[in-house]
Amino acid sequence: QVHLVESGGGSVQAGGSLRISCSVSGYTVDSGYCMGWFRQVPGQKREGLAAMDDGGTTTYVDSVKGRFHVSKDSAKNTLYLRMDSLKPEDTAMYYCAAHIGFCSRPELLTDLVWKYWGQGTQVTVSS
Repeated sequence: QVHLVESGGGSVQAGGSLRISCSVSGYTVDSGYCMGWFRQVPGQKREGLAAMDDGGTTTYVDSVKGRFHVSKDSAKNTLYLRMDSLKPEDTAMYYCAAHIGFCSRPELLTDLVWKYWGQGTQVTVSS
């Protein structure tokens, strides 16, 4: 059974950095799954941010390209999202997700293809 558990969220000042984690169980991060990061502000649609395929190829949406970086630690079976130059508008609940299939920008534009989701971790950026 697949489980995704996010951690590492918190409060940070604008301009700061934060790294959040997604611990995976039920499959290995090198085994054919596409993994993604999303965020959601209450009352708004969930927004796709970045994805990484099992080979380590990454895709980012324009709003975070150059500021957010996806990585993984195969030994820990964990996916990370490092966020730099944080802005107050980055405040949101951040989720990791996984599915077997294509792993490119179109998949980040919808949450319908993503089969597995974590419970989220809150990131708050103060000005």
